[in-house]
Amino acid sequence: MKPSRPLTARARDTIAALVQPSRVESMHPMAARFVYGLRLIALHDRAKRDPVPELAVRLGSVEVAAKALSLAHAISASWPENIHVSRFCCKLMSHDETTIAAMVETAMRRDRRAFDAAIEGLVRPDRHERLWDRSLALVAAEMQAL
Repeated sequence: MKPSRPLTARARDTIAALVQPSRVESMHPMAARFVYGLRLIALHDRAKRDPVPELAVRLGSVEVAAKALSLAHAISASWPENIHVSRFCCKLMSHDETTIAAMVETAMRRDRRAFDAAIEGLVRPDRHERLWDRSLALVAAEMQAL
């Protein structure tokens, strides 16, 4: 058996952060809305129903609902495994939801470096651009709906 290398400070920080799940209310409201949107999309997917009508009502706009669904599909196609979402009523976020909320928050700040860092090592680099573009589109739709 090969001896393991000592963990880097970044790896230790990441592991420590994963031990304590994030709470939805700790995220920016726009990111939290998207997390709840993801949960709603997952619920409708299991029921084999179109989520857009209910998403539009909950998000207040058909355009925001469409952009949320588009981003959700891009995430689903880019993620290395099935996305784990919590139940709709749960205040704690899964690790995937925490990462996805960070993606939305960094897109809100137009901080591409932080966006890439949030998904580095999880999502292949050639898929970052598509996720970035869809995240920016969601943020733009949310801002127009205000």
